[in-house]
Amino acid sequence: MTPVAPPADLRALTTLRFVAAMWVVLYTFWKNLDVGFTPVLATKGYLGVELFFVLSGFILSHVYLEAAGEKRFRYGGFLWARLARVYPLHLFTLVGVGALALAAGLAGIAVDASLLSWESLPANLLLVHAWGFAPEAGWNHPSWSISAEWFAYLLFPAFAFVAWRLRSRPLVATLLAGAGLLALYAVFQRLAGFPLTEATIRWGALRIVPCFAFGCALYLLHRRASAPFAGWMAAGSALAIVAAASVPMWDGVIVLLFGPLILGLAGLSNERAGALSSRAGVYLGEISYSIYMIAAPWQILAVNVAARLVGSEDKQLPVWLWLVVLIGLPVAAAISYHLVEHPARRWMRGLAERRAQSAPAGEIASKATL
Repeated sequence: MTPVAPPADLRALTTLRFVAAMWVVLYTFWKNLDVGFTPVLATKGYLGVELFFVLSGFILSHVYLEAAGEKRFRYGGFLWARLARVYPLHLFTLVGVGALALAAGLAGIAVDASLLSWESLPANLLLVHAWGFAPEAGWNHPSWSISAEWFAYLLFPAFAFVAWRLRSRPLVATLLAGAGLLALYAVFQRLAGFPLTEATIRWGALRIVPCFAFGCALYLLHRRASAPFAGWMAAGSALAIVAAASVPMWDGVIVLLFGPLILGLAGLSNERAGALSSRAGVYLGEISYSIYMIAAPWQILAVNVAARLVGSEDKQLPVWLWLVVLIGLPVAAAISYHLVEHPARRWMRGLAERRAQSAPAGEIASKATL
């Protein structure tokens, strides 16, 4: 792996990943709740993906930027570590959705025909289905964002190159990244006719770029100085995000508000972060990727079963049953985390370490200079 010193343990940001995942879940599952209304906050849940993207730029800069700037960054090791992080669960959920779709057809349960989009399968397997290479949204649709993440991982040296040269001007970098984000959102909506924050299969790779760059710039601010009144900044920005997402508001404004939230939480010591740095909070953050990736297959399975139990043909569930389905998702995610995601990641990283240990001494010395 890339030889960097262990980073500071930003536990509050790990917990924030769980909040982002559940915001997306709220957006996805609300249509199955029989209450007759939809709050604006729920309709904005797709912005949880933007929060993930900004966090991704911040955290990867936190871990790798110094090594990249000092020429100690090894691109191959970085990509393998990222692939180990995202691909096994992606493959597992892709197969799982396919199996569920086939089983549903045999059981006479109607599902979206595009789930088994064989034309889109190669792009999904290669993690390029958010690059415009998939003809339709099939299989585990939320994985488009993992394809977008892979796009950003491949371009990380370019992001790091710019960020490292602006490290002495973090405020300038953040202002430029924020202005670029707003400009791209405005231009894209004018040209495409819909917001970039709602793009998935066709423009998902582009969707991550301004958020990832914004996250890298935010890290430069964090790296330069601790945020004053970090707790108040985090609390105030969280309230501002909830308020902005609860009324009709341009998406770009909400995404910019993620900046002070992340800076505030990153500026808190683990002792001051309270529940956000608790063992339970960090654990939920650790399984947040599983929560996000199994949400779609869980919705297919659990909602259909629940709807049959109460005889709801339109899949509208009473509040108590909807809450049971919702609470069951983190439980199912914990199982997938311990049985699939975590062991597969360890195996892939261990494979790279064993290969490095068995390499000739001259080859190891050569790689260490890259």
